Amino acid sequence: MAYLLDTNVFLEAKNKHYGFDFCPAFWDWLASENRNGTVFSVEQVRDEILRRADVVAEWATARGDGLFLSSTPESSAAYGQIIRWARERDYRRTAVDQFESVADSYLIAHAAATGRVIVTHEISSNSRNKVKIPNVCAGLGIECLTPFEMLRREGARFVLGAPA
Repeated sequence: MAYLLDTNVFLEAKNKHYGFDFCPAFWDWLASENRNGTVFSVEQVRDEILRRADVVAEWATARGDGLFLSSTPESSAAYGQIIRWARERDYRRTAVDQFESVADSYLIAHAAATGRVIVTHEISSNSRNKVKIPNVCAGLGIECLTPFEMLRREGARFVLGAPA
């Protein structure tokens, strides 16, 4: 199983659950799983992270291009299908325009093209004002998990070691 992580996975980890200062094992796990071919994201997510110019941006930069995948002809074709899907739903035009301009649509397109599982903190919503990743995934048959579901599925364990 391979995963594609949404921007909010990185940001919420840094800000809440897995801060670099008290849970470096989470970040080491992501890097290790990326090297093992399990955890990825897309370059548009990297761009959103780098705009923050903080510790997670430094971490993302240190990963190089291996973690953040570029668009492919297949993901570009899927992108068009995903945007069409959103336009055919009852979303406000501004919601679809925003969806087109953020990493979410590219992340979903890459998952559609590669069969990878999306990982996000977003939850489904019936709002017409925002196109949510889980709604699109459900509509297109793409698997979508929370980060905690991914960690459990993969058997990740962040265990205290000997004091430094």
